[in-house]
Amino acid sequence: MNINKYFLPYQLRWLDDKSRIKIWEKSRRIGATYIQSYEDVRDCAAKTIPAVWFSSADETAAREYILYAAQWAKVLNIAFKDLGEIVIDSDKDIKAFSIQFANGTRINALSSNPTQFRSKGGKVVLDEYAFHKDQDAMWKAARPAITWGFPLRILSTYNGKGNKYFKFVEDVKKKILKWSLHTTSIELAVEEGLADKIMGRVLTKEERQAWLDEEHANVGDEDTWQQEYMCNPVDETTAFLSYDLIHSCEQEVFVTDTDTGIHKGKKWTITTLTKPGYSIDTLEGELYLGYDVGRRKDLSVLWLDRKVGNVLETLRVITMEKTPFKKQEEILYRHLGLPNMRRACLDATGLGMQLAENAQDQFGSSRVEAITFTPSVKSELMHTLLERMEDSTVTIPADKDVRGDFHSFRKITTTAGNVRFDVEKNNTDGHGDRGIAKALSIHAAGNGSGEIHVTSRARRQSSNMMRGYD
Repeated sequence: MNINKYFLPYQLRWLDDKSRIKIWEKSRRIGATYIQSYEDVRDCAAKTIPAVWFSSADETAAREYILYAAQWAKVLNIAFKDLGEIVIDSDKDIKAFSIQFANGTRINALSSNPTQFRSKGGKVVLDEYAFHKDQDAMWKAARPAITWGFPLRILSTYNGKGNKYFKFVEDVKKKILKWSLHTTSIELAVEEGLADKIMGRVLTKEERQAWLDEEHANVGDEDTWQQEYMCNPVDETTAFLSYDLIHSCEQEVFVTDTDTGIHKGKKWTITTLTKPGYSIDTLEGELYLGYDVGRRKDLSVLWLDRKVGNVLETLRVITMEKTPFKKQEEILYRHLGLPNMRRACLDATGLGMQLAENAQDQFGSSRVEAITFTPSVKSELMHTLLERMEDSTVTIPADKDVRGDFHSFRKITTTAGNVRFDVEKNNTDGHGDRGIAKALSIHAAGNGSGEIHVTSRARRQSSNMMRGYD
């Protein structure tokens, strides 16, 4: 059997991974259960396991899995008997959909009741584990089933962060758990042929993107897209900027350009997002700029805005990864020298100090303001960003990395009652750097110059209360 005919590259990687324990963070409907059923039938046919104990979050998924397994047995010409729904434990009224092979091995599809795994032994498959009603109890019941060296498979999309599945994935990423991790977002699946398979023909790169864009648009809300398709767990209770708020400020997808080079044996990459139809050399209107010097992954971000009425419209976002200092200065100076550049705010904390000082020497302190980050300064920057987004007076690109950076901010209150901002690790290459760069540009466009003066939130609340009574 030519398995390449049936499966896509990400499915084959899962199949080829012979690790005892594998966990898959995945998009919905990419054929994960499909390939898992094939692996299970193959293992039963080889009699490397006595039985497979499969559990999903609902009965419909269990039935679908058994249908897949029966299909693969027929394709592989393996003798089996469909037992239908059978009683596993009459005392506890435990039932399963089962098929039994001629060699005595059996595949059992159970519901999500943890008691069903008690006193069982063999291969365990926990499908859509993040959606099981009691993950802790399920784990305590299912894990002992593999004690004698049998395999364990965990497959799921995300369902927030306060659950065992999320902790498992995080612990694998931190090397606390020595399990094999596979990650397949809808974007990766489409890149490797999912949309082609659905459409029944080979698609162009543009057609694949159009398919993704249509799926994204039809999902309905950003939380669903991020969790169910992009492998990004969402916890809006701690997010400073919600996905709904971010999405409300987004504009059409920007034109992307990438430049690369080598400096001292290390590759650098510059990615530029530019608003379609705009050239910075022929721009009219007041321009403002924010520049954040990233201290993680050597990432720096330049954010260029234009003031249109009371709206700060994003024109360009330049992300520089591991880019030589001289090259960064060259790019920054080109933008600072634009005739309509009114003011720029540069991160002068740590590594950014020299860059900001040199820029002030070159263009003057009236055009270039150096910002040293302190907790209070960052708080003021972030609250101003929040206010402008809530008032719909800023725009940002509809770009997944920009979106991920903006959503990564978390507002944390310390035990001493102080408020600080942290940035959650996300699937972008940044660490909130794009959001900070936009906040700096907003400050550059504000009134006055010099130090940021921290003000009370009550000022804005009072203003909102009196709105319309002026």
